[in-house]
Amino acid sequence: MFAIVETGGKQYQVEEGRYLDVELLEGEENAKVVFDKVVMIVNGKKSKVGQPYVAGASAEGTIVKHDKAKKVIVYKQRPKKGYRKKQGHRQGFTRVMISKIRTSAQKKAESAESAEA
Repeated sequence: MFAIVETGGKQYQVEEGRYLDVELLEGEENAKVVFDKVVMIVNGKKSKVGQPYVAGASAEGTIVKHDKAKKVIVYKQRPKKGYRKKQGHRQGFTRVMISKIRTSAQKKAESAESAEA
């Protein structure tokens, strides 16, 4: 089972038990994160596509760490003018471990179990 979630203006394919590097998120390490903007869920041969998002679906995970990506060098030069400019940039990211992908049916079943207990 996998899902496509939207965060930070980008879409990512997520699976349970996999890591995901996304744009920098607020929160401490080991904090819970919920991605509510689920665009699509695929479970075997069944798939559900949202318009624009799948109602009641979410992907849950925990923040593993905040880090910076490898350095990207930006080099500008104008020939025969003596203009050179070299600049480096390291983009920050957050690594998230996806623990659970839930659909609306799974949420209803879990709430019914907790009501019985």
